[in-house]
Amino acid sequence: MTALLEVDNLAKHFPVRRGVLQRVRGQVKAVDGVSFTLAAGETLAVVGESGCGKSTLGRLVLRLIEPTAGSVRWKGQDIFALAPGPLRALRREMQIVFQDPYASLNPRLTVGEMVGEPLMLHGLARGRAAEARVVELLHLVGLAPEHARRYPHEFSGGQRQRIGIARALAAGPQLLVGDEPVSALDVSIRAQVVNLLQDIQQRLGLAYLFVSHDLGVVRHVADRVAVMYLGRIVELAPKPALYAAPRHPYTAALLAAIPVADPRLKRDRPILEGDVPSPMAPPPGCRFHTRCPYAIDRCRVESPALTADAAGHAVACHRWQELAPLPSAVAETVAIDPRLAALQGAFRRRPEVSAGA
Repeated sequence: MTALLEVDNLAKHFPVRRGVLQRVRGQVKAVDGVSFTLAAGETLAVVGESGCGKSTLGRLVLRLIEPTAGSVRWKGQDIFALAPGPLRALRREMQIVFQDPYASLNPRLTVGEMVGEPLMLHGLARGRAAEARVVELLHLVGLAPEHARRYPHEFSGGQRQRIGIARALAAGPQLLVGDEPVSALDVSIRAQVVNLLQDIQQRLGLAYLFVSHDLGVVRHVADRVAVMYLGRIVELAPKPALYAAPRHPYTAALLAAIPVADPRLKRDRPILEGDVPSPMAPPPGCRFHTRCPYAIDRCRVESPALTADAAGHAVACHRWQELAPLPSAVAETVAIDPRLAALQGAFRRRPEVSAGA
């Protein structure tokens, strides 16, 4: 399968300035040597704890921020080498849905103005043609034509996120980056928006880079999953393989931490001790060794490479072959939140409900 997006050794280090003269005293290594590919119509989920670099990675892929090192190639073209004109044209093909549906919309613009703005900026439609396209986009995300005349404060959180999705789709992208697009929503609304994103992907053939900390939602939407820790990918695998047999101890701990809505169910969960190290001074060797119960001397001095097998299951761990299978206890017990799963089925049977979310 030909890759639309190729990320190679991507890094972003933010300078830390202190003192009256604001001299650089260190670097926050938010993203530090990340590589992956993404094919047309595929969903790659990026998961990990808060502060691991997920959102920074999404912004780097879209060149919303400039990298410290590495490259991002879209259809073979390095986006960081583009001049402003070609980059502006490229932005039609790569869009983002932000996490906060309250902060990401301009309160001074109507919905019609916000959704129609990309059409005007890229010269895609004007006048009546733009108005018709806005109505079409609103219908696509489950909103009514009359919503185009309203302002963001008149909508619920789920409706605002639908507006954000419509705005992202206006320019006709091929890649959509979702920066935790459902994490700020209630469970019932979350189910509707997840279903909406999947329906849009099937209809338009979009590729998704889905940033999330919710492994239940990720299991429902992803084709492959990349697990990040302190700015690096520690495991990258097809979704069934990662959930059934995680190879990295950090992945196993994340999966075992997913709550199960059954108080009678007992599971042996690996407990991670200690705090996440500072990204300003990540530990030498394997960055996870300070919290890993299986760490040995080699882990403390030698950084493991992210190595894939023939099936495409990649892991950055010196001991994964000795430790497999890790005690994640997810194969039989972990799924998307049962309430979310039930609601998804209900909303698929009752499409009219989606317009009110």
